[in-house]
Amino acid sequence: MSTDRVSAPAYQELADRLREQILSGELQPGDRLPVEPDLCAMYGVSRSTVREALRVLSSERLLITRRGVAGGSFVTRPEPEHISSYLLSSLALFRDSGSVANLLEVRVLLEVPTAGLAAARRTPEQLEALRAALFDPGEIEREDIYTANRRFHKGLLEAANNPLLDAVTAPVFSVLESGFARNEAPDGFWVRVDRDHRDILACVEAGDSLGAERAQREHLEHLRTVYSQIDKERRRTD
Repeated sequence: MSTDRVSAPAYQELADRLREQILSGELQPGDRLPVEPDLCAMYGVSRSTVREALRVLSSERLLITRRGVAGGSFVTRPEPEHISSYLLSSLALFRDSGSVANLLEVRVLLEVPTAGLAAARRTPEQLEALRAALFDPGEIEREDIYTANRRFHKGLLEAANNPLLDAVTAPVFSVLESGFARNEAPDGFWVRVDRDHRDILACVEAGDSLGAERAQREHLEHLRTVYSQIDKERRRTD
């Protein structure tokens, strides 16, 4: 039996080497990579290998290709929405592996301090957006509840005024919210959610960071209990 290890494709090895240079800072945002013939000579690979490696890095939002006389492949400057989009895709698959409890724990770790920051940093416009996201479960259609719930949590993230925190936290919320607490939500669930949101908002309005963190923690612990129960019941029926 052969013990030879199967090596990665040449394009993947080149992509890994270039990625390492980008992530280490050797290649900075805005830097232009050498043209294809030069990359071929530098790394001893074919032009098709170079093109496929660049395609991989472009799909990861690490490079952008521009055409024309001043064109080429450039290291991108990361934007929060790019980070958020990449995390959302990855976390959606991670949830399917049975790690709902882990996602819930991460959400608590991220969103509790977020509420405290929102209380300290919110603007009048952000407060108004949070107020507009409140809902009365008895006076609103079910689909509208989901939209309002998303707006409230998104509003808290924005009120923290840290784009990176928003980019990292929003995908965790989206993955859990998209798969749970919909038709499976128990009676009284949305009434409790509405009450929790109003408690959180009251603390944010008052500039009470510790109170906002406490209210957010209580809210998320309640959601953790409900989501975990839903997940457990699903597993019993699968």
